[in-house]
Amino acid sequence: MPEAVADTVPAPVTSGAQTPTAKVPTAFTVACFLSNFDRFAITPMLVAVAAGLHARLGDAVLVASGYFFAYGLAQPLWGMLSDRYGRLRVVRGTLWATSVCGLLSALAPTLPALAVLRIATGAFFGAVVPTSLTYVGDAVPAAVRQRALADLQRALAIGTAAATVVAGVVAELLSWRLMFAIPAALAAVTVLRMRDLTESRAAGTLRSPGKQLGSVLRLRWAWLVMGLGLVEGAVLLGCFTFLAPALQQQGIGTIGAGGITALYGVGTIAFSRLLKRLATQPAWALITAGGTMLVLGFAVAATTPSAPGIGLAAVLLGGGWSFFHSSLQTWATSLVPAARGTAVALFVAALFAGSALGSSLGATLADHHAYRALFAAAAATAIPLTLLAAIARARYTPPEA
Repeated sequence: MPEAVADTVPAPVTSGAQTPTAKVPTAFTVACFLSNFDRFAITPMLVAVAAGLHARLGDAVLVASGYFFAYGLAQPLWGMLSDRYGRLRVVRGTLWATSVCGLLSALAPTLPALAVLRIATGAFFGAVVPTSLTYVGDAVPAAVRQRALADLQRALAIGTAAATVVAGVVAELLSWRLMFAIPAALAAVTVLRMRDLTESRAAGTLRSPGKQLGSVLRLRWAWLVMGLGLVEGAVLLGCFTFLAPALQQQGIGTIGAGGITALYGVGTIAFSRLLKRLATQPAWALITAGGTMLVLGFAVAATTPSAPGIGLAAVLLGGGWSFFHSSLQTWATSLVPAARGTAVALFVAALFAGSALGSSLGATLADHHAYRALFAAAAATAIPLTLLAAIARARYTPPEA
């Protein structure tokens, strides 16, 4: 599990004699780990699920796609609710709900029942990451906030990598149903670990959802950050989807292709540790470094779409996610402090929308096995994305600064 300490909310720094702290409550890093673990565990199990419920693989895909759709669509709702009713209340409530839905998923008798339960699970788990980011945004001073968010990013990366490995092994040696029960049980334990935490903002600061949404949408910087998130999702998440198919097109098996692309998680973890040491550098510099890794990663994949090339590309893209995405994410937490949850949730929703857009646009090239052109287009798009993000961030002044 990622490094995380102190199950208490760090107090804001009010004196120059104090040292800003970047400690994140352990329960939140575990919750973020579980969110990605649950979300990415389904893909390696689709064949086993279809066989176990005597369904076609094409029908079983709905279990995954429905989950992803609900996960992304629910983001703005949870953001507004966390601004209105508090971060802890939303996270605790949704984790309890995911625990119930996950356990029922493990007992689902038919594919339609399983699909409905997984859609509900995705909608509830969708609250965890943006609300955790917002909690950190509330509790950790801006000077060291990116270092704290790097802990959450590492938890997400470990969850992604662990899910793809553990799910395949458990589904083959034991039962795919167990993989729905494991995160459900751990979610319940995590809620209990949150019992000593305190809310990250005073009740008097809570406002109606309409006012929260309006305060974010009236800000031009918010639209820019959401736009950058949309393009980032299309380039990084959307095009990353095609790394494994590019290897499989060359005759590499599913396990081999999955193992190579799993280096993305290794890159994310390694570069997240580096980011913690460099987090005090100017945000525009971190964005530039991350964007450069995105460009290089896709350029390598375009010029050398072999196992070594795709492996190196996956590591570089993991670094790009750590530096570029983490910097945009930190930026989103500073846009509208009074409606931080709404702003972060809208950013995450834009990221997921971009992911769907990128994968849809890339599907045409993938159908013709034009992976070189696909990755070259991603690299080319990442160049203006990086320049715009870096220049804009250098000119931005946080309202809380």
